[in-house]
Amino acid sequence: MESNCLQFLENKTIFITGAPGFLAKVLVEKILRLQPNVKKMYLLLRASDDKSAMQRLRSEVFEIDLFKVLRKDLGEENLNGLVREKITPVPGDISVENMGVKDFDLLQRMWSEIDIIINIAATTNFDERYDIGLCINTFGVLNVLNFAKKCVKRQLLLHVSTAYVCGEKSGLLLEKPFKMGETLSENKQVLDINAELELMKQKLKELEHQDCSEEEISQSMKDLGMTRAKLHGWPNTYVFTKAMGEMLMGNYRENLPLVIIRPTMITSTLAEPFPGWIEGLRTIDSVIFAYGKGRLKCFLADSNSVFDLIPADMVVNAMIAAATAHSGDTGIQAIYHVGSSCQNPVTFGQLHDINARYFTKRPLVGRNGSPIIVSKGTILSTMAQFSLYMTLRYKLPLQILRLINIIYPWSNYGDNYNDLSRKIKLAMRLVELYQPYLLFKGIFDDLNTERLRMRRKENIKELGGSFEFDPKSIDWDDYMSNTHIPGLITYVLKQ
Repeated sequence: MESNCLQFLENKTIFITGAPGFLAKVLVEKILRLQPNVKKMYLLLRASDDKSAMQRLRSEVFEIDLFKVLRKDLGEENLNGLVREKITPVPGDISVENMGVKDFDLLQRMWSEIDIIINIAATTNFDERYDIGLCINTFGVLNVLNFAKKCVKRQLLLHVSTAYVCGEKSGLLLEKPFKMGETLSENKQVLDINAELELMKQKLKELEHQDCSEEEISQSMKDLGMTRAKLHGWPNTYVFTKAMGEMLMGNYRENLPLVIIRPTMITSTLAEPFPGWIEGLRTIDSVIFAYGKGRLKCFLADSNSVFDLIPADMVVNAMIAAATAHSGDTGIQAIYHVGSSCQNPVTFGQLHDINARYFTKRPLVGRNGSPIIVSKGTILSTMAQFSLYMTLRYKLPLQILRLINIIYPWSNYGDNYNDLSRKIKLAMRLVELYQPYLLFKGIFDDLNTERLRMRRKENIKELGGSFEFDPKSIDWDDYMSNTHIPGLITYVLKQ
């Protein structure tokens, strides 16, 4: 498979959306490092013009630590030459027709040259504004599909979704496509995607006519997204809009070869280009940092629930392997879960123990220069237990503080009350957002992905583990302790 993947990438022209994003950068680096004979990569990113697109590409992509291996191997000058030769930054936006590309000559050139289209662009905020979520994750996907249909040499459209489009289902979750208008709600509410768009537009128009502030409009659109998601059986706006995007792709793809990659919770690189690179806080990382900083005394989780983690380089390797396998397969629609829960599960309890051992042995340092002492913490397995704990531990003392402020209005307790109240509300909102994943009971079947892995093992000819994506190879204790947490501290905390 390694040899096949390299041959597949050679002399290909690839269009990648979401270029400044975490996963897209890992993909671009991988291709340039292992197959510099790729013909060209068009990278779509939000920018006002070509100059600002190139500036953004350099500062947010090629000048970061992710490319230090390539920079060391080639030298700064040669790397810059490779980028100039192989990379074309494209200012645009997937939420707009024709990707928002204003240069018609560039559009014509792209449509005549592009072989492979890879859509990674997305907004990943769980409680995103409904208008933004629909424009990017749902109808933005349709724009990418329509763009791909205009590419005369197209061999494949690969779309990165999320495994959590399954909602809050439990048990074994299969790699199967959505039907158009499918809903997860028990009352079988009809899901009309175009009606959702019109509903959003009408609500936005009403808010603007009411002279609402930007802050009020933003909050109302967030609330609308969460309401519509829960009505149809999804826990948040992010996974709801991603699921509708999959529906549109599947329904309107015609004979275009389509591969949908559904990764689980993406973590730092396991091996390539080096272990531990990560950018920004992913789902579990906020919990890791809060615990390491001594701020997490109690948290909602089921110790026995499987936390499905997968390193970023394994996701990229699976993407390339799937593209290699299906390029040119007219009419194909293939779906791949890329995760670990089926092959090498790790529970929240195990992760918590690893976290506790790590920060006990290697504590973070507080602002006063002293090591932060962490405790085991209290794990509560239901929302009812967590709410009761928060009431007894924080909300009742907060009401006492409020009473003192009423009795002694000249004291400074009012500021303390407002600050603590704000923090408690934020904590409860975050717990409500993350609850579906902290108490998740599903296991992601990966039969299709396992078949890809078997093909890889049967065809290994060179480059050892360059396209490894078997989660069974991960030692979770070693990975979390010696790769992921140190990577977070190096690339996220220190920045």
